[in-house]
Amino acid sequence: MSDNKTKPTNVSVDEFLATVSQERADEARKIIVIMARITGEPAVMWGPSIIGFGSVHYKYDSGREGDMPLLGFSPRKASLTIYFMEGFDQYEGELAQLGKVKTSKGCLYVTKLTNIDLGVLTNMIESSYKLYAKT
Repeated sequence: MSDNKTKPTNVSVDEFLATVSQERADEARKIIVIMARITGEPAVMWGPSIIGFGSVHYKYDSGREGDMPLLGFSPRKASLTIYFMEGFDQYEGELAQLGKVKTSKGCLYVTKLTNIDLGVLTNMIESSYKLYAKT
């Protein structure tokens, strides 16, 4: 079985943000503030492009297991990609209020933060954190 490539690195988040557009970096800093407040954890680079907070261990039925950020996102060129391990079934109401976004199985794609309701997004991130945080 291959090793998980998405692991915490020693690259600083600021160093990484210097490689993306100014607008995307500014949006990323807003998401960092939200996720850091929710988790109480510092932002850490996971792999080359994911900004993560905390860590959770997973194990699939297939036997594959590893660690991933408890909360995480990536400020990609086309959109901010915010990861929701649980998917979006329980967020139907929030998605209707959130604004202009796209989703896939576990990713929320936000073209611009100004296109969404940041309060609704914050509530979704808090709910996601509560599902996986160790109490």
